[in-house]
Amino acid sequence: MSHPIVAEELELLERVRTRLEQQPEAAAPSELPILRDLERLREQLVSGRESKDAMTLMEQWNRQNALLRQLRCSRETPVIDPHSPYFAHLRLRENGEERDLCLGRATYIRGDVRIVDWRNAPISRIFYRYQQGEDYEEELGGRLRSGEVRARRAVRIRDGVLDRIEAPEGVFTPHRDESSEWQRVDAAPPRLAGGEAQALRVYGVDQGIERRLGTGLQSDRRRIDKHLPEITGLIDPAQFELISRPSAGFLVIRGSAGSGKTTVALHRIAYLAYDDAAVDSARTLFVVFSIALRNYVSYVLPALGVTRARVVTFRDWALEQRRRHFPQLPSAPRPDTPAAVQRLKLHPGVAAALALHVQQTPGPRTPEQALDDWASALTRPDLVLECCRRSEDRDIRKSDVDQLAEWSRLRNEKLFAWIEGDTESDGALDPEDDALLLRAWQLRVGPLRAREDKPLRFRHVAIDEVQDFAPIEVQILLECLDRHRSITLAGDTQQHLMENSGFTSWSAFLSHLGVPGKAVETLRVSYRSTREIVAFSLSLLGDLQEDDEAPQATRTGPPVELFRFTDRGACIAFLADALRQLSREEPLASIAVLTPSSASSAAHYEGLARGDLPALRRVEMQDFTFAPGIEVTEIEQAKGLEFDYVILVDVNTVHFPDTPAARRLLHVGATRAVHQLWLTSVGTPSALAHDLER
Repeated sequence: MSHPIVAEELELLERVRTRLEQQPEAAAPSELPILRDLERLREQLVSGRESKDAMTLMEQWNRQNALLRQLRCSRETPVIDPHSPYFAHLRLRENGEERDLCLGRATYIRGDVRIVDWRNAPISRIFYRYQQGEDYEEELGGRLRSGEVRARRAVRIRDGVLDRIEAPEGVFTPHRDESSEWQRVDAAPPRLAGGEAQALRVYGVDQGIERRLGTGLQSDRRRIDKHLPEITGLIDPAQFELISRPSAGFLVIRGSAGSGKTTVALHRIAYLAYDDAAVDSARTLFVVFSIALRNYVSYVLPALGVTRARVVTFRDWALEQRRRHFPQLPSAPRPDTPAAVQRLKLHPGVAAALALHVQQTPGPRTPEQALDDWASALTRPDLVLECCRRSEDRDIRKSDVDQLAEWSRLRNEKLFAWIEGDTESDGALDPEDDALLLRAWQLRVGPLRAREDKPLRFRHVAIDEVQDFAPIEVQILLECLDRHRSITLAGDTQQHLMENSGFTSWSAFLSHLGVPGKAVETLRVSYRSTREIVAFSLSLLGDLQEDDEAPQATRTGPPVELFRFTDRGACIAFLADALRQLSREEPLASIAVLTPSSASSAAHYEGLARGDLPALRRVEMQDFTFAPGIEVTEIEQAKGLEFDYVILVDVNTVHFPDTPAARRLLHVGATRAVHQLWLTSVGTPSALAHDLER
């Protein structure tokens, strides 16, 4: 027999579906009669034949226009989707009476069925702020309401069928045999303070063979689509508090890996769009660092009803804008820029040198002058070196600045020859030049332009993984905001991989942008990984940890394990056996083999391919499929993503020395794992892992 909770939820869904069938939402009336009337009135006004009645005709015209606007506005109001009418269920007890309330993406109240839009209804705050069994007291609709949360459940309804219930009593799903019976998958995860004992266990070459990769994974492995899911029903009170902040001004969110920073930033856009239609438009940007992360989150906003906001990488957006503002320049980027030049171009000192050059150099407010500013500033090594050292970066070497100036001088010669018509000249720009050129335009000409006569203004901008953006990149976006100055910044300095982007600390970064440091909000619960993985990943950071207090993790899992081998062949054979068994037993699991370099990725992929593993893929250029299977790639490419199982390979002293950069890189790799994490090492393990065993 089914659990009483299952019976209650099935009965509720049947009641909702019956009511929707009996009393569907009324379709909006046709606008055709209004359009015909407007056309008739226009003809009369234009003809002037009834000039004595012109005032009356104009009043009728204005009235019909207002009706048309009202009709079209009503059509934009969200409507109930009968195939997925709600995602959460509350039962509240007030004054001795109980009532059921559902949360969805639109409001529908008919008889005993009450569904409210989570973004707008004040009563939805109870779901996000209180747990089952707690007493609540909230001012709703201008009066104080108090009572008890008798039931609080998240549900998943697909194609009108209930297929998952998450409640404090457990997680319930139908049996796979498609019978009418349901099963309890697991108990609700406890919310305890983080910090377990040392989680790493080191095994010898001949040990651990019988240990399995895949032990009691409790997450829903049947979900084939591995993109970031829409999880409105699982938002916690701290996350909801940030999502529902007023739209104007800055919101800066930091938190450990898996704490929901990306989820909050995405849901905040949906929340703001409910009250302001301008948010759901091309005037809203969700900006990410990588193509992989862009693709990973791409389905969330449409699932939340936000269909016109854009999810972009900064590089793609900047290239698009640079081509619009400087159409005379070559489109394709240069692939052979020296690494030292790439690192230096987005340094805060270079941005400061550009600003100082513009300030010191009189000139017209024209695109041509902005182009000259950019070209000239980069060829002034003394100015660049002075500005870099003013930023308190004493590691900048004069030889690197001289190389930048010489590279820029040679490139300028080819570029201006190309502009003058020499098509044989290689005038291609470095990818980093797009941001510098856009900033030069803002400093010299003024706001970026949406059209020839209209400035580019965004209603809201959200930037994810902001710690890997250069300050100049964020500054460009800040100066494109409209009068609301509405922006969400989300990041984690512990995952900072772009060492030369200019991000040193939250306080310094925000000071550069003119944002008060006290604006930073912190998410302290890590939902992605188990306590064992969280504890290990934090131990990797050492003194690079942001907080003395460890983030809370919501569940336990298998131990983190390190396997040592004397040669790569033995390591790959071991992994092939484990992965073959796992793929057979859990064909819908997502597995990542993460490496420190492209050479390591190629070697592991070629070796594992000999084992005839199903759904084995080599990921290059961040071309993840977000489907079940085994993906082999470098740690940097997987940043921001998550996988059921993660294997970090070549965790040895060569690839992971005890340096801040190596600690952060290994931390990023470890925190991609949802359920289980393995490490392998051929030869001497890295001290970052090996020392924990002693």
